[in-house]
Amino acid sequence: MNAAVMPRLHVVILAAGFSSRLGRPKALVRVRSRSLLRRTLNLVAGLDAAKIALVLPPRAARLRIETQGFKVVFAVNSARAAGLSTSVRRGITVSRRSAAILILPVDLATLDPRDVARLISRWRAARRRLVARRIAGPPGAPDGGTPLILPRWLYTRALGVTGDTGLRELVRTLPAQQRAMLDLPSATLDVDTSADLRTARRQRRTQTNS
Repeated sequence: MNAAVMPRLHVVILAAGFSSRLGRPKALVRVRSRSLLRRTLNLVAGLDAAKIALVLPPRAARLRIETQGFKVVFAVNSARAAGLSTSVRRGITVSRRSAAILILPVDLATLDPRDVARLISRWRAARRRLVARRIAGPPGAPDGGTPLILPRWLYTRALGVTGDTGLRELVRTLPAQQRAMLDLPSATLDVDTSADLRTARRQRRTQTNS
């Protein structure tokens, strides 16, 4: 199939967490003068996505302001206290008519567009496969996490996830022929703590000056 007529991805940005270890909303912290939310929106805006859905907490006025200039569908997660899976389910619900969903947390401060392009390229080569970032896991059971592309045929199973591990258990239990795992070096740093934020700012400063 010609790339020009390939189904377009929907993108779901996860930004409804409590950020308890950081002590302030991750989406609003700034790295190189831009909030993590605007940095993520800038990244996905270049993907020609069919829809960009932002999963956010109730009454998140400041997050909505940060999206100005972008075409975004808001998906409020009123059940976020029950864990990450609630945001995943909320994102799938608003994008359920899509061929596949790119699920992307807002806190990947050093994520490179080229790594995201590699993820999408792998999905386009085999569109029934779930494609995920490889994470070190138990021997014989490769673990996968976000960024992640979830094909439509897995939506029903994904809507059954619970707790705070997102889709990692689903990825782990899929047969090898139904998943593809990629090393995405720029996606390894997520901003969970103040130390992570300092590291992200230092790395971005180095990238900018190099």
